[in-house]
Amino acid sequence: QVQLVESGGGLVQAGGSLRLSCAASGRSFSRDAMGWFRQVPGKAREFVAAISWTGGSTYYTDSVKGRFTISRENAKNTVYLQLNSLKPEDTAVYYCAADARSGSLWPPRSIKDYEYWGQGTQVTVSS
Repeated sequence: QVQLVESGGGLVQAGGSLRLSCAASGRSFSRDAMGWFRQVPGKAREFVAAISWTGGSTYYTDSVKGRFTISRENAKNTVYLQLNSLKPEDTAVYYCAADARSGSLWPPRSIKDYEYWGQGTQVTVSS
């Protein structure tokens, strides 16, 4: 059974930092692009960041550029999202996802680009 399990969320004050982890099991994603999305109640899930299978290419939505960093450790089948300079508007459930499609285009920014999803981890930023 393929699973993506996020961890590292929590409550933090504005300006603080968190590091999210996404551990995969059931298959290797070392040849797949990985991404992070976020969602607040009543709104659509939105793209945050993506990383190529080598880790050599990354892509971010404009609102998090310079504050968030996506990285991966293929040997651990794990992807990370470092969240710095957090703002109240970053409050959301954060989901990791794997783009396991063959012939994928870069960057994968759409929900439909991803085949596997985690259950999410809550990030709450207080003002």
